[in-house]
Amino acid sequence: MKNAIIYLVVFLGVQAAVSLIMPAVWLLCTGSSDMTAALLITITAVFSTLSIALFLGVRWAEVSRAWLLTRPWSVLFWSVIAALGLIIPSTWMMEQLPDLPNIVEQEFDTLLSTRWGYLTIGLLAPVAEEIVFRGAILKTLLTKYRPWVAIALSALLFSAGHLNPAQMPHAFLIGLLLGWMYWRTGSILPGMAYHCANNSVAYVLYNVYPNPDIKLVDIFQTNSHVLMAVGFSLLIVLPALYQLHLWMRRA
Repeated sequence: MKNAIIYLVVFLGVQAAVSLIMPAVWLLCTGSSDMTAALLITITAVFSTLSIALFLGVRWAEVSRAWLLTRPWSVLFWSVIAALGLIIPSTWMMEQLPDLPNIVEQEFDTLLSTRWGYLTIGLLAPVAEEIVFRGAILKTLLTKYRPWVAIALSALLFSAGHLNPAQMPHAFLIGLLLGWMYWRTGSILPGMAYHCANNSVAYVLYNVYPNPDIKLVDIFQTNSHVLMAVGFSLLIVLPALYQLHLWMRRA
């Protein structure tokens, strides 16, 4: 557990350092201290890139082609389908919980409103988070604890690592699923596929429905239609999870 916490602290430390240093560098280069979309995108991209380079460079996490050489296309396909199917149920679940502070709402709105922001949120950030939270944190926890204990602890750290109360319940549940996928395959690639698909849908939905306060009932018109949408989504999610259960295996 000690190493897992160290990895989380290092990850957050890199984020804090970049968030402090980049605005100063930006001010020197541009003469402006405003938190523009370009600056926010740069901070996110630099933070994610440094995290990837650090964790791979010191071998806290390792990337291998062994699992990919097994041609696990079915696993990657069903990972994406599971991500798409869980969007409505997870949104509905979040709406049932008490409102939690969303301390990075403005930053997310800025990132999701631009194409370059999508590259950081939809592609680069998922790679960095899978390397850190599954490739390093969960990997070390699995050497100390029983699988489901290790998965639950990694999901808890994944939730805490977002530093945003509004995201934490969803991050914890998704962390359980991503942890299960890593445990079954020994690879971070299924989690990357799921994570990228999830964040890509968030980008698309934000640009289709830019109002951050919109609810499912606003989209589907009535609560009964919302429940029907949730039920239909579960008809996608449950078969996807079953297919993952059938297909996932280690290299």
